[in-house]
Amino acid sequence: MTLSFGTAGVRAPLGPGPDQMNAGTVALVATAVARHLREREPAGSTVVVGGDARHGSARFVEVAAAVLAAHDLVVVVPSGPVPTPVVAAAVRARGAVAGLMVTASHNPATDNGIKVYGRGGAQIVPPTDTHIERHLRSAAREGVAAGTAGATGVRVDPTLVDDYVDSVVSGLPTPAVPPRVALTPVHGVGGEICRRVLAGIGIDDVHMVPGQADPDPDFPSVASPNPERPATTRRLLELAAEIDADVAIALDPDADRCAVGHRDPRGRWRMLDGDDTGAVLADHLLRTPLPGSTGGPDAPVVASTIVSSRLPSLLVPARGGRHVETLTGFKWLVRAGQPLRYAYEEAIGHCVLPEVVADKDGISAAGAWCATIGSGGAPVEARLDALAREFGAHLRRNVPLSLVAGSDPAAALGRAADLLASTGEVTPLEGTAGFRVTVPGARAVIRPSGTEPLLKTYVEAWTPARPSGTDRTDAAHRLDGLSRAVAGATVPTGDDRG
Repeated sequence: MTLSFGTAGVRAPLGPGPDQMNAGTVALVATAVARHLREREPAGSTVVVGGDARHGSARFVEVAAAVLAAHDLVVVVPSGPVPTPVVAAAVRARGAVAGLMVTASHNPATDNGIKVYGRGGAQIVPPTDTHIERHLRSAAREGVAAGTAGATGVRVDPTLVDDYVDSVVSGLPTPAVPPRVALTPVHGVGGEICRRVLAGIGIDDVHMVPGQADPDPDFPSVASPNPERPATTRRLLELAAEIDADVAIALDPDADRCAVGHRDPRGRWRMLDGDDTGAVLADHLLRTPLPGSTGGPDAPVVASTIVSSRLPSLLVPARGGRHVETLTGFKWLVRAGQPLRYAYEEAIGHCVLPEVVADKDGISAAGAWCATIGSGGAPVEARLDALAREFGAHLRRNVPLSLVAGSDPAAALGRAADLLASTGEVTPLEGTAGFRVTVPGARAVIRPSGTEPLLKTYVEAWTPARPSGTDRTDAAHRLDGLSRAVAGATVPTGDDRG
């Protein structure tokens, strides 16, 4: 079975065969993209192709570039491995019609993939993905081979990284008090470029986690390169405590996601989840309005997704912005409306400079977070407490639940919805598979994973503004109760097999 397009591209284990990542399947994907573009764009249009430092990435960039060039497209490639945001930024800055980024993001070392961008540097959306999928099937039937013949239209541009750094630095404020930073790129490609961006806004006191600073496709010091996992950021928090840091930052291997840590009032370092980070950033960014913004239809837009906290729907209007909720994924978030000020997803993705990178960008997010912390305001915990006093405390529990091998996610969702109908109001999600169940003071979203045999569950409970200790206890009980109901309704069963 040939690879299928998922979230704006393909991702799979490395290996031989039509359903894994290898030079042959990369050639098929590049052929499909090239044919799609030649139907819609003139010969000589520019496409940017880059890759990270994963196993196979350099070869896959070479193959994809050669295929695209053979279709009379001008291909621009960087001079070495780059973070994903560099490619997304270059598509916009170079006026390219598309971009291909070879990466598997935070997946295990055994994986690789290709992400596809359209004009303006945003991830592709329907019907573009289905058009490319159709060409992919056709190319697979024809047996397109990998190679480098016809690659005369490939141009190496060593300025892509410099241009990205300059654009990000020019879009970020300089903090009043530059923080001391503990940083890890988790063996990925973002470390030195992030250091350059931070230096560009006056932050030179940056300390890399020993042994994790340089790219290494085996990710030897972590079981998973995903910064959402506590074990992945353990060394970062140890370093932050050791150097008495003000900020701890973890990028994922392709540097399009950013996790941040802070020291709590007891002096212990801990990581924030994406929703807490998003709330603090949204609050800070909206206090610095875009030039010319007058409120109303021109109010700055802050976007979050259907699985993110409900807090932005309260906070953003109170700060003079317009909140928009989208489907999951940055391909939807960056299309939420104009003028887009900020977009985030709970999975530690942040878009803080949409005019530079129309996608999530961990490096610019790291700079924005450092500028926020260095702005002279209250500590992170105090900022979160202030938001809880104003809008209520929001408690969350996001848990992925495995399905039985061979299960039909639609059947599992349907059964869970039926079981939860006695718990609260069940409503289907618009435009995507899944549903929301709502009870007084709490809600849950259940949807299938797009890449794994999982149901993803997002449960949240909240308090009134200025919550008392009793209010918080009651919310915790509601969170526990709804979480148990969701877990019980989604217990894997053989009846869900297709």
